Amino acid sequence: MMGSLIPLLAFAAALGCGLVAGVFFAFSTFVMSALARLQPGPGIAAMQSINLRAVTPWFMSLLFGTALLCLATGVLAVLDWTSPDSAWLLAGSILYLAGVILVTMMGNVPLNNALAAHVPDTAEAAVFWTRYLAVWTRWNHLRTMSPTGAAGCFILAPQ
Repeated sequence: MMGSLIPLLAFAAALGCGLVAGVFFAFSTFVMSALARLQPGPGIAAMQSINLRAVTPWFMSLLFGTALLCLATGVLAVLDWTSPDSAWLLAGSILYLAGVILVTMMGNVPLNNALAAHVPDTAEAAVFWTRYLAVWTRWNHLRTMSPTGAAGCFILAPQ
């Protein structure tokens, strides 16, 4: 049973990782730079709106559903450690859980919460916006690379 479940979980986890990586890739490659080109007030207001709209059932299901798939795959990989695909599956699981969920919770969400506390058209918000753009985007680059690498690990597992 476990042998037939692992390839299915790995396939689903790879798809989820790829979708999450695509969302983060868009932000890293053009969304944040487009927002940075705006005056601080409109840029802040736009990002505040994006942050509110990101918390939807669709995106949260993708983000955390993929985390559950990775967690299950990682646990099964450890339980079946003698299998040749276990190291790949565990690596993919750790990459996603640490590089997406942990980074999101420890890096991007606190920055988003701090941004939400600012009134867009103030001098204080403009100063914060410059720092926010740089730091948030660095964290997001990591969030882009992690699920991409995780998807690669799930795909490379010999199964």
